[in-house]
Amino acid sequence: MRRLFALAAFATITAAPPSYRYQLDGARSTVTARVPYLALGSKTAVFPAMKGSIRITPDRLDDIDLYVELDARALTAGNSGDTASLRGRDFFDVARYPTVTFSGHRMVMTSALTARLDGAITARAITRPASLAITFRDPPARATGRDPVMLRATTTIDRRQFGMTAYGWAVGRNVKITIDARLVPG
Repeated sequence: MRRLFALAAFATITAAPPSYRYQLDGARSTVTARVPYLALGSKTAVFPAMKGSIRITPDRLDDIDLYVELDARALTAGNSGDTASLRGRDFFDVARYPTVTFSGHRMVMTSALTARLDGAITARAITRPASLAITFRDPPARATGRDPVMLRATTTIDRRQFGMTAYGWAVGRNVKITIDARLVPG
């Protein structure tokens, strides 16, 4: 009997902490990209079509698996001319590169509700490292796998690193990306 108790105690101690999978609720999430324009203002693109997933282990928040895919063919901008330009060869070239992706695998919590997520962005078949600053609505350490996870993530990238060099005299190089995500158990 002691041996059985010892085996049960060992199994409890060595059991992996629970992980929870969530799917991106694309209908209730948004991704925007804002770039300075003519040094007077900015232009914003919206990516309305997306999918993705995240795996969270509340006891090991550094060990995270996140993947988001944006359909660049569906992006919209302020008007039809801006939208056509962004979808065209000078920018996203959606005919050849229809998706933009982000994958993250290492998260460092900076408070109970904030974190830095290290990963990579791929656009136009070019992959570059990126870090997202994340603010969670509720502490991820309390995730149960039953309730949605809500978060806002931001990062800034240099569009030239992804081969988007056109109109440098008018369009700024630094693009601020904002993600407002709702992730549901699944």
